[in-house]
Amino acid sequence: QVQLTESGGGLVQAGGSLRLSCAASGRTISGVAMGWFRQAPGKEREFVAGISWSGISTSIADSVKGRFTISRDNSKDTVYLQMNSLKPEDTAVYYCAASVGRSWAAVVNTATQYDYWGRGTQVTVSS
Repeated sequence: QVQLTESGGGLVQAGGSLRLSCAASGRTISGVAMGWFRQAPGKEREFVAGISWSGISTSIADSVKGRFTISRDNSKDTVYLQMNSLKPEDTAVYYCAASVGRSWAAVVNTATQYDYWGRGTQVTVSS
């Protein structure tokens, strides 16, 4: 079992930055592919970014490419999402997810392939 806890969300003006953190407990995230998703009101959950358990591979959604960066620190069992140049359309609840049993370079970008989810953290970007 992996428990995931997101933090770092909040209210920010357009053009600002936030860094989300996802702390894992229950087991180490070494060997676990991680990802970030988001869900805005009235919309489906969408993939934002993913990172392999080794950290060597990442995938970023086109909608946030060039503005968001995903990283991880396996020694701290924590994954990060650095969000820069935020836009009002980035407003959503952001969820961290874990996918076990992946190869060292595999990135997972499909929600159904994730095994564990956090409860989410709200990000609101004002115009």
